[in-house]
Amino acid sequence: MGRADIVSHGENHPPIARAELPNETVALARFLIGKLVMRALPEGIVGGRIVETEAYVVGDAAGHGFRGMTPRNRSLFLERGHAYVYLAYGTSMMLNVSSEGQGIGTGVLIRALEPLEGIAIMRRNRGVERLRDLARGPGRLASALRIDRSLDGLDLCRKGLLWLAGDAQDPGEIGQGIRIGISKDADRPLRFYLRGSPFVSGPRSLNR
Repeated sequence: MGRADIVSHGENHPPIARAELPNETVALARFLIGKLVMRALPEGIVGGRIVETEAYVVGDAAGHGFRGMTPRNRSLFLERGHAYVYLAYGTSMMLNVSSEGQGIGTGVLIRALEPLEGIAIMRRNRGVERLRDLARGPGRLASALRIDRSLDGLDLCRKGLLWLAGDAQDPGEIGQGIRIGISKDADRPLRFYLRGSPFVSGPRSLNR
């Protein structure tokens, strides 16, 4: 797929300018609720509305940047608005957004999307039909959008293979609670989610 094809297909979803992104991790995690993740594939554009995020802040023992920069996590240390993609548990890709200044090593995990565009493609990618299950959880999300390590370090504020876009719709009421599936710094209320959305991951007890 050429760049001209990507631009023409994604013209209705222009990327968010970096200047619009809060330069603080928790603020960015909240800001991204209701925004869009768009992915250009050979078959077409796929994407959805962000309904759940988690913040990984400075000094956070659960964060990949806690012990400093390595070849594996260096994208996390880029200026805010870049993709940090890694393989979790040897099975699932995870999409994160670098969240502060160059060299800091903080990020926001995109945990769940409400599928909006290219749903038939997402269903083929995931091998499931149920809309609610296409991108409910970070591993499912990456599979539905065919996100892999080749996208690591990509500038999400530029239209290309993967980008963040705005949305005119009011995101609704945003909830806040503890993060899911971690053992370190587990009690910090650094997860944000769209209240009432069926596409949010995790147990209902954490999504009230």
